[in-house]
Amino acid sequence: MTVLSEPTAVRLEPPPPPRPTLRSRTAELHAVQHDAKSGPDPRATERQHAKGKFTARERLALLFDAGSFTEVESLRRHRATGFGLEHKRPHTDGVVTGWGTVDGRTVFAYAHDFRIFGGALGEAHAEKIHKLMDLAESAGAPLVSLNDGAGARIQEGVTALAGYGGIFRRNARCSGVIPQISVMLGPCAGGAAYSPALTDFVFMVRGTSQMFITGPDVVQAVTGESIDQNGLGGADVHAGTTGVAAFAHDDEESCIEEVRHLLSLLPANNRELPPHQPTDDPADRSCDALLDLVPADPTRSYDVTDVIGEIVDDGDWTEVHAGWAGNVVCALARLDGHVVGIVANQPAVLAGVLDIAASEKAARFVQTCDAFSIPLVTLLDVPGFLPGRDQEHGGIIRHGAKLLYAYCTATVPRVQLILRKAYGGAYIVMDSRSIGADLSFAWPSNEIAVMGAEGAANVVFRREIAASPDPETARARLVEEYRSSLMHPYYAAERGLVDDVIDPAETHAVLIRSLAMLRTKHASLPERKHGIPPL
Repeated sequence: MTVLSEPTAVRLEPPPPPRPTLRSRTAELHAVQHDAKSGPDPRATERQHAKGKFTARERLALLFDAGSFTEVESLRRHRATGFGLEHKRPHTDGVVTGWGTVDGRTVFAYAHDFRIFGGALGEAHAEKIHKLMDLAESAGAPLVSLNDGAGARIQEGVTALAGYGGIFRRNARCSGVIPQISVMLGPCAGGAAYSPALTDFVFMVRGTSQMFITGPDVVQAVTGESIDQNGLGGADVHAGTTGVAAFAHDDEESCIEEVRHLLSLLPANNRELPPHQPTDDPADRSCDALLDLVPADPTRSYDVTDVIGEIVDDGDWTEVHAGWAGNVVCALARLDGHVVGIVANQPAVLAGVLDIAASEKAARFVQTCDAFSIPLVTLLDVPGFLPGRDQEHGGIIRHGAKLLYAYCTATVPRVQLILRKAYGGAYIVMDSRSIGADLSFAWPSNEIAVMGAEGAANVVFRREIAASPDPETARARLVEEYRSSLMHPYYAAERGLVDDVIDPAETHAVLIRSLAMLRTKHASLPERKHGIPPL
């Protein structure tokens, strides 16, 4: 008898999933890219907007020409573990990096994304910035940083600190090679503040951006002083007191628009000239208004910015560090469409004397212009250096020497114009012929001397005045004698220290002709590793 066995059940395997196609992979890519651009949480975006601040991508959209931004490493994620970081790995790692165009010219930029880790810097975050800085240096294009970060990422420890070191090293290496602009759009505390300090220009926004090494809590704990963030390191503090910020604005839109304008005045790198802009302002335009702007009396004040506005193309110029050291004005402008740097004493503030802050401000500006092939025009109306114990003990000798060093080592075209008084060491320091100015001009109101006539007469004729039966009459006579002998408008020109005494109405034309001749100037410094400026 044959026993029939039960039939064995056949187990069917589920069909394999369909192999991915390029279309499906591309759709997946688009989804990942969308998530990366959208950010981790819509509520984080709302919180950013509630503070009156834009997101990183919105800021980049304001900076670059429409549709020109190309992002780098948008899918980068950190690889840190511990403290829950392994469960939180958003794309971009809190910084958006890339390049685009500003008025058609290539510019690199990175923007901290405060919505991710508060914009704090970790290893991957830092490596993205390092890569972008290296690309900017290689391409020879400006670098703009949009800063809104909480400093080093504490959970990553010393790795985050090393990331900052790499940024600082690249800031220093690129200094004078490509323009570097820092835009402060949020808090910047601790060591993070040193990167902006190493760049060429710093912008800040009132109310939302702060910079300090130690915050208010630490200050109170150590010193007992109570102060808020803006009082310690806000925009007005750094624009008006410390000189860290070159520009301060009320909102992000106007701030970033001014960054775009500044870029239009700077070359892409130190091997190029700043961009030329055609102008309808005639090169031979007469500046008749100057004859009434500047009083001939050297004791009377006036605003030198009115003079600058009359001299430059279309009255358009951009002042740098407008809120700091107002006794000297530093500005970028154009003459015949070519960018120039202007350094001018300001008689409306402290009579235009040079002091510690003014010397530092002007020295930095001169060195910046020299690094980026921007010719220098120096307008003199200076009674000397500010006297006093505070200035002497504060190091006016060393700080004043910074300006002297900056001018002496500058190899760009340099033109000096003496508007009125030019006394003592301040005359020498403000780009005199003796320290290397290519051309020196003066208005007929010029007075070039060791000191003012009154002070000089009191020294030279001290005994004669004391012996006179009428000292005051004698002093007045001798002051006029000294002035007519050594301080008349043609004294320096007769000795070759001034190239020409010009009609003030011809200033615009004379400067344009002079700078056109000097455009092919070639000068070099002795071969050396570097000089040792009086830092």
